[in-house]
Amino acid sequence: MSVLWTLFCALAVQSALSARQPNIILIVADDLGWMDSSAYGSEFYQTSGIDRLAREGVLFTDAYSANPLCSPTRASILTGQYPSRLRFTAASGHSEKEMLDPKMGTSATPDKPAIIPQSRSRLPNEYLTYAEILQKAGYATAFMGKWHLGKGIYIPEKQGFEKVVGGRHHPGPPPPGHFFAPWNIDTIPDAPEGTHIADVLTDEAISFIKDHRREPFLLNLWYYDVHAPFQGKPELIDKYEQQVDPSYAQKSATMGAMIEAMDQNIERLLDELDKLGIRNDTIIIFSSDNGGNMYDIVDNTTPTNNAPLRSGKGNNYEGGVRVPLIVSWPGVSHPGTSSDAIISSVDFYPTILHMAGLPQEPDHHIDGVDFTSAIEGKPFDRGPTISHFPHYVPATDNLPNTSVRVGDYKFYRFYHDGENQKHRYELYNLKNDIGETKNLADAMPDKVAEMDAIIDRHIKEADVLYPIKNPAFNAKPVLGWQATGDVVLEANGSTLDITSEGGDPRFSTKQFNGIIGPVTAKFSMRSDSSGEGQFFWVNKAGRNFHRDQSATFKPKHDGRWHEYTVELPFSGKLKNLRLDPSRGLGRIEIKDLKLVDASGESISSNES
Repeated sequence: MSVLWTLFCALAVQSALSARQPNIILIVADDLGWMDSSAYGSEFYQTSGIDRLAREGVLFTDAYSANPLCSPTRASILTGQYPSRLRFTAASGHSEKEMLDPKMGTSATPDKPAIIPQSRSRLPNEYLTYAEILQKAGYATAFMGKWHLGKGIYIPEKQGFEKVVGGRHHPGPPPPGHFFAPWNIDTIPDAPEGTHIADVLTDEAISFIKDHRREPFLLNLWYYDVHAPFQGKPELIDKYEQQVDPSYAQKSATMGAMIEAMDQNIERLLDELDKLGIRNDTIIIFSSDNGGNMYDIVDNTTPTNNAPLRSGKGNNYEGGVRVPLIVSWPGVSHPGTSSDAIISSVDFYPTILHMAGLPQEPDHHIDGVDFTSAIEGKPFDRGPTISHFPHYVPATDNLPNTSVRVGDYKFYRFYHDGENQKHRYELYNLKNDIGETKNLADAMPDKVAEMDAIIDRHIKEADVLYPIKNPAFNAKPVLGWQATGDVVLEANGSTLDITSEGGDPRFSTKQFNGIIGPVTAKFSMRSDSSGEGQFFWVNKAGRNFHRDQSATFKPKHDGRWHEYTVELPFSGKLKNLRLDPSRGLGRIEIKDLKLVDASGESISSNES
């Protein structure tokens, strides 16, 4: 009888576990691009854990982050609302300034045709997250990893998560060790120096799962990998250094090591679910917050390569917003299948509620659409998918725009970037042109009007902050120079007349593109302004002007002509040059400006 009773109890426990609400694990990688795993076609990165997850579930080919940067996308996941509606459109969750009520912009420098709006820097606690709903429904909840949605009271503990590891304002892994211990943060357990943060997060995740294996749990495991700083386990870097192949699109051994460190931990998590006998009771969603990084430099190359997609993180083209998405829902998803259904990160919220057997909350996840039918392999059409990114990002060449995808077509409105500061449009058929190389806007005016109307409706319905025309825009370069702040430029023959209207007059030019540094700037200048002068240069793709790449000189502001020679000690090809001739109000004239390279060859400022 005791044997039968034991068997009966075991079957009863198993039946109860099978009937209970499923466990839900949402894994979000940081800056992991669409092509950054072997499951999605990378020849270089080795990702047995992600591949295994794809074999167990559905791989989505056309999934999108709601923004090409981290903070806005993370807010969209938690709220089911577009960043445009949240007015949280910049990666500002670590900012010291608390901005809860952003406004339309009021001014811009003369080189910008549009005035951009402000962005929130915190996700207000008033938003009802899916974690709060699941917590009230009896789920144990945990958040581990990168939060980046504010500091002070704007933390996961206030948004429905009981156990928190990490979960603070840091844009990347916390200092001082970043990916390797130690860390100055009290929510991450102490670990021996040199311990990788992904290993610690996964240890904590496994501990949480063990503690709650007999009840439904929600685990947000949002790894810091593979965000900067670029640090990898030495043995993995060595491994990938041996495998770099010139024919591969991706060539950074450090990035290969970073991706594999995360992947190993994903596989470790899957193994633990199997050991505990709860894998079939556990739904896993895996995705990324935006596209891969194509503007930093590591191992003498970009961190990754998103080809065939255009651009990357921080840009609204496909490479910045198309992301990996794999969903493994035992008993619902068909193992080893793929889907071309268009999904947005705002859709996670209502889908998670469905997974948990809970009613939808359309007043909260306003923009999200439950994509369970797509997971089941059935037809799914969420309607237009929107990404509003109204910011200038010089490092990634992004211009303020809103994009819309409907079916095979992707449409962009670039604010005030056309002739006479009218909007400029781009339209692509992604089915035929995934790399967005052929702009169809001029050939398909009806489609442009249709897609542009979608943007208008969204702006009105969601009360979106958007870029407005800059009345101070000076569209035409003067003798090859473009005003960028506190100046009016005019040409007097071959002399550049500069009227400084503030404390930081500055103007830039790209007409020297390709000249090899180091170079010497030689010119004549007459000034009645004040303060030192300074040259800035950009010689690497994706870099901005910065004081670390500058050279100062001391003008004589006596109203007379003087000749100047300034050494610009950069290496490689010059991409952009800026001149700040003074630090005060006044009138300045410059003529005969030349750059002289090491061979003695010179290029004058009025040459193209």
